[in-house]
Amino acid sequence: MSNLLLLLILLPVAAALVCYFVRSRAVRSLTVTATGAILTVASLGLLAQGEFTYSPGSFLGIMSWDVLITVLDFALLVIMFFYGLKLKNLLIQIFVAAQFVLLLWLEATIDHGMEIPALYGDNLSLIMVAIISIVGSLICIFAIPYMKEHEEHLHLTKSKQPRFFFFLVLFLGAMNGLVLANNILWLYFFFEVTTFCSFMLIGHDETEIATRNATRALWMNSLGGLAFVIGMILMEAKLGTVSIQAILAAGPQGAIMLTGLGFICLAGFTKAAQMPFQSWLLGAMVAPTPVSALLHSSTMVKAGVYVILRFAPAYAGTFLSYGIALCGAFTFVACAALAIGQSNGKKILAYSTISNLGLIIACAGINTPLAITAAIMLIIFHAVSKSLLFLCVGTIEHGIGSRDVEDMRGLYARMPRTTVITIVGILTMLLPPFGVLMSKWMAIEAASQFLIPVVLMAMGSALTVVYWARWGGLLMGTRERGAQPESQATLTRLPLTILVIGSVVLALIAPVIYSGLIAPLFPEGAPFQVSLGVLSSTQGGFAVYPLFLVLGVGLLFALKATSGWRKAKEVAPYVSGSNVETPGSYNGPMDQPVSFSAGNMYLGELFGENKITAAANAVAIALIVLMMGGAL
Repeated sequence: MSNLLLLLILLPVAAALVCYFVRSRAVRSLTVTATGAILTVASLGLLAQGEFTYSPGSFLGIMSWDVLITVLDFALLVIMFFYGLKLKNLLIQIFVAAQFVLLLWLEATIDHGMEIPALYGDNLSLIMVAIISIVGSLICIFAIPYMKEHEEHLHLTKSKQPRFFFFLVLFLGAMNGLVLANNILWLYFFFEVTTFCSFMLIGHDETEIATRNATRALWMNSLGGLAFVIGMILMEAKLGTVSIQAILAAGPQGAIMLTGLGFICLAGFTKAAQMPFQSWLLGAMVAPTPVSALLHSSTMVKAGVYVILRFAPAYAGTFLSYGIALCGAFTFVACAALAIGQSNGKKILAYSTISNLGLIIACAGINTPLAITAAIMLIIFHAVSKSLLFLCVGTIEHGIGSRDVEDMRGLYARMPRTTVITIVGILTMLLPPFGVLMSKWMAIEAASQFLIPVVLMAMGSALTVVYWARWGGLLMGTRERGAQPESQATLTRLPLTILVIGSVVLALIAPVIYSGLIAPLFPEGAPFQVSLGVLSSTQGGFAVYPLFLVLGVGLLFALKATSGWRKAKEVAPYVSGSNVETPGSYNGPMDQPVSFSAGNMYLGELFGENKITAAANAVAIALIVLMMGGAL
């Protein structure tokens, strides 16, 4: 047990140091690949061992780990304050300085003689560790050839990859520490490490726009850090402990504790980029694509929803819980609407991520076994499919020089392998029997007793269909006979292949995942019965295996129908004038050729960022204020 924990938290730290100090590309590639493989095996080993509680001994026989974490905590805050000064950003300076003072006061007042297990793992934590270690490692491996090409495009004379991989790999260790922490001071430390790593990675290219967006990410997440410290102080004042297990066991304990939990959830909102804090994640799109994939799928934003989900038992049945559900459901529908107005592939993925995180948070707020099941399922399936799609966009961008979905029209002709993988990734976000849609169905069923959340969820789900179907539909096209095969580096192809297979296989074994990992979280009564691949509850059922059977039959019919496509006669579209020999033209007025083109509608007058964002932010702020004040 201790060896596995050591590997999952400290191995990434050691690997990060090797990447930084050993300036050899071969050593760096081997280190990242080997670390990913070891983390994958270790996470599955820990998952197999099940629930545990663990207290490490002293650090090298010199000091306790609690003292070391405290020292590192203050050192990290000093570094962040330094960057606030360097960037001349007053908000960063204020938020970090306030954290420093309040943390100092908390450390001076708590009982350090109390024995508190530092680490704790239940099935929720272990699932998160598996996501971080497997999906995160695949992204790091994908980054090896990607960053080489990225720097070639930038014509850099000196590589910045050592620093890049230092923070990328360090992120994995910080996230594993975060989800395994039982001492809330440990959780706060790892929470802040992820803030700093994301700041460094977003600003990696050191362009003006990268620095500006990294600065915004740092001040917004420093605000979240401040909220976290205030929440810790209030909960410790009420319960006299910093043990998360003790906090969860105590349950709702009056206004002071609920206010503390409200601040903790507010910190989760900022980390998960919920409205009105979404701008930092959208700005993070300037970073290299592996950073976007890591932030959106298995780290950073998942830390936000994990924190809210972790403390859900402590605020169950309270006004705070309903307020969280309403805030999450609003973000879900608002960001789904904003995604419709986008043609930039990374922005569509970003808004879709924020939207789905809103749905997870709404489920945490509804706070029933069915809703919590939906939230965990959505975390699993969203992580795999979204990381896959981000890596696909990065591969496509390097292939065609654009991330605009309109430029991907007929992409199959040029990049058939990447196109097929991208389409499968989109389908796993959109259609049954895949896991994301199944999770949304669970969420809507769980919200059926809450009028406003269920209406918002239904609207958001409908809007989601528009942008996924539009994107997937324009990728397909024909390919010339004898065309050159698509070239992909092995370390590009490997993560894409594993993730696309994983997104399908995980959906196929969803009943097994539920029975083995999620149902045990509810000893007083799991929400589903599983029989022959059908998940049944009092609200309804989701027939996983029968739906896969229907999908297989449909796929066979589709393959048969398209088998003779090479013999089909290609006919130019009729556009109210006689076609001419020049492709893309017709004979128009004055007998002159007129060019035409096809494109999707993005309805900017309805779904444009400038039309929706300000009003949606205002509503989101109002909802958060009412939530914190207990009016919802």
